[in-house]
Amino acid sequence: MEQVALHYWWWILALVLIAVEVILPGYFMLWIGVAAGVTGVVVLALPGLSALAQAVSFAVLAFLSCAAYWYWLRPRFMHDEPGNAQLNRRGEQKIGHRYVLAEPIVNGRGKAKVGDSLWLVSGPDLPVGSMVEVVGVDGTTLLVRAID
Repeated sequence: MEQVALHYWWWILALVLIAVEVILPGYFMLWIGVAAGVTGVVVLALPGLSALAQAVSFAVLAFLSCAAYWYWLRPRFMHDEPGNAQLNRRGEQKIGHRYVLAEPIVNGRGKAKVGDSLWLVSGPDLPVGSMVEVVGVDGTTLLVRAID
């Protein structure tokens, strides 16, 4: 074991920590593994570094790599795409669109032709063929207003 250079042990530790991250994902051991790998590079560059200096270097690099992930990388990974807000909400995608009533709205309920299907609508009483605009959604019912 004396014949193996010390920086290789840091790189082996880095690989073990990253392997643990692969098996038990959570983004924590990855950054500590990165710190171990960088510590290996430091030990390669400064071969006479004492064990205490190596340990302190590893601790500081582990803290810095975890902090860099938490404050810089994580916010970039966690942003929401604006197009996904209504992905599985088909009714909300209809807000603002105009449709023709296929059945009259009587007592606040009727049906509108939306594409090749009929959707329940709720709004003021209107005759068949009236143009309506979707202003909201209540479950699977489109809330509409009359268009002149």
